[in-house]
Amino acid sequence: MFSPLQVGPMSIEQRTWVPAMVPWRSNDLGEVTDDVLNWYRRFAEGKPGVIVVEATGIRDVPSGPLLRIGDDRYIEGLKKLADTVREASGGKTRLLIQLIDFLTIRKRPDREKFLSRFLTISPLHRQRLEMLSASEAEIRNSMLGLDDEALQKILSPKEWEDLTCGYRERVADTHIEDIANLPNTLPNLFSEAALRAQKAGFDGVELHYAHAYTMASFLSATNSRIDGYGGDIQARLRLPLKVFNSVKQAVRADFVVGCRFLSDEIIDGGSRLEDAVFFATEFARAGMDFLSLSRGGKFDDAKQPRVGSTSYPYTGPSGYECMPGYISDAQGPFGRNIDPVAMIRNALREQGFNTPCVVAGGLYSFYQAEDVLQAEQADIIGFARQALADPDWFEKVRSGFGAEVRVCQYSNYCEGLDQKHKQVTCELWDRERLQEEGVDLSIDGRRRLVAPSWSGGHSL
Repeated sequence: MFSPLQVGPMSIEQRTWVPAMVPWRSNDLGEVTDDVLNWYRRFAEGKPGVIVVEATGIRDVPSGPLLRIGDDRYIEGLKKLADTVREASGGKTRLLIQLIDFLTIRKRPDREKFLSRFLTISPLHRQRLEMLSASEAEIRNSMLGLDDEALQKILSPKEWEDLTCGYRERVADTHIEDIANLPNTLPNLFSEAALRAQKAGFDGVELHYAHAYTMASFLSATNSRIDGYGGDIQARLRLPLKVFNSVKQAVRADFVVGCRFLSDEIIDGGSRLEDAVFFATEFARAGMDFLSLSRGGKFDDAKQPRVGSTSYPYTGPSGYECMPGYISDAQGPFGRNIDPVAMIRNALREQGFNTPCVVAGGLYSFYQAEDVLQAEQADIIGFARQALADPDWFEKVRSGFGAEVRVCQYSNYCEGLDQKHKQVTCELWDRERLQEEGVDLSIDGRRRLVAPSWSGGHSL
């Protein structure tokens, strides 16, 4: 674990990796705030091999307190972030930033408002209601008087979903001009964002091809586009490769470009492990510098949101596989992605590719992680929730203070905060020493925003 590794043009000092986690520390403008700097400084103090900055939007559009990189005005703040990590880690930690695109999703509407205002009345509604000559107001009033079972027979499947789960765009919605044009717009958006990351001093980028978002949706077996970018597996791979090639051509040769994608979507009708093996092989063939593997985390099987909330892709069976908790099945929450990643890595090696593979998901102990590396099941170990629980994990273990590690309990307290778009913290430390001088507190003043500091065998 504490041996060096070459990742494309980048050398890392140890095979440890802090995957991208969205902590909701930015502001409504998507800027690098002091809270963002403090968050990543704290991880850097643990000196992991690599930190991947949270999913960062490549479009310059409002997206709440999510970091953005869709305009040159963000470069200055991102440079401060890169400098902060470099200084705090003593130059030992490499820094990547995860680039993400996502489609429109809206909150689940109030039933009365949806039927009275939002729903577009169509001839099909009139026909199903047998009210061909009625006014629009009469049609709406008639629908308002129906129970859910009767209303579902009047609405289209998409309208019923919009009502019961909230409006959500899909990559196959090619009747929407912007979605039809994604294969033309996304390569430039990603490559321009990567150039900004390069100018800001990052060591590379991680293309977000995982979970519930745009690029993962192109890879998914559920992608039914008929324009050459959906349907069979080769067509589904076409845009992800086009984006990668655009990015690679835009940046310097010493700038790392890899991706995060899924070993298994988990959902019915989705891409499975055999698809992931194919994707990995083609990504390696194209020249990706690393492959970081996650699993699940899809909208398709998410629980129905409450009225006024948006669908959250980590609430169903696929969401559990992405962030397994201590309330689990017989296998438990630990290392559920190890075997799939090992199969993907073995397939790459059989094809002659040495592309490093990052495994993550329920990994917390040195011996567990070291066994994975010794067995050549992966090349790098990703610690997400464990790094959140103890950002000093890497230094504590490396320097012989492993007994002092604050071990993640997998209660998914952090995930619950993320679901509500609250500032993410860990229950193992967020109520400690709240009166300490210089402690930054959450918006409600009840939680500290970063873990207490540690130095050489004792907490400060």
